[in-house]
Amino acid sequence: MKTASEIQIMPYSLIVGQEQLKLALELAYIAPRLGGVLISGQRGTGKSTAVRAFSMMMYGDLPVTLPINATEDRVVGGLDVDKLMQSDAKWKDGLLVEAKGKLLYVDEVNLLDDHIVNIILDVTSTGKLEVQRDGQSIRDDVFFTLVGTMNPEEGGLRPQLLDRFGLMVNVTTATTKEERLAILENVLKFEDEWARQKETGNSKFLEQAEAANARKFGELKQAKEKFRDVNLEKALKQCVALAEVFQVEGNRGERVLAMAARAYAALHNRAEVTNQDLKVIAPLAFQHRRLGMEQSQETTWGKQDEAKLEQVLGNE
Repeated sequence: MKTASEIQIMPYSLIVGQEQLKLALELAYIAPRLGGVLISGQRGTGKSTAVRAFSMMMYGDLPVTLPINATEDRVVGGLDVDKLMQSDAKWKDGLLVEAKGKLLYVDEVNLLDDHIVNIILDVTSTGKLEVQRDGQSIRDDVFFTLVGTMNPEEGGLRPQLLDRFGLMVNVTTATTKEERLAILENVLKFEDEWARQKETGNSKFLEQAEAANARKFGELKQAKEKFRDVNLEKALKQCVALAEVFQVEGNRGERVLAMAARAYAALHNRAEVTNQDLKVIAPLAFQHRRLGMEQSQETTWGKQDEAKLEQVLGNE
């Protein structure tokens, strides 16, 4: 298994801030059937850095990346054109199969054709890839962690597609001098230490970062194993009540809230989901599902939303 520092990807443990983004990635790993993570933010906010670092830590490789101009054949598979030219009709798997057991990264997902996005989201939610084309019928079990990013300045996703993503995070530029300084220091330190390791073969700084990655890897693997053992029963009524208060259409919102809160409880080694778990997860599960949300704008979570949480869950 490769490490992030071997290919000059900043180790996950060195990423400063972006706590909600990191939490969403971790929850999507623990509970793959959540439907993936949508990360919304402007350029230069570390979206891609965090996703690649997470993929290196959990899967030992960079994510399988879907290009903006990807065709349906490239996504789901089709006859190999090169082989076909040689009168040899062979099936070539698409990116969804390549991503099996890994992380599928869709950068600028809002610029993809809606039909392609729908296909990806269908496979993410069902774990099944079914293709009937070119005289071939393919059915495969395909599980991966889906992460999509978008810059809201370049347009949004239709509400129907937004709803299909399990969790959504708004990533903003660090605003405090302290946090910006910590980011700058870590980036420069990593670059220097990576070059030093290439020259000398060792770096205590990178060894410590990779050790921290290994600890996090173990925590997430353990949480994934315990996920189904976490008791949800007492939290189900609150999930439904929150969906009603936030005027969430359909039933996907409360399902995602319940599953993600269960994953969060497992991550913290708890036997049952609490109201506090729901408070932490609700912004990730509901901010892109609220009534009247404008698809082309950032879906910020404000004081009024926090007040609604208190209304249902109390202030404990």
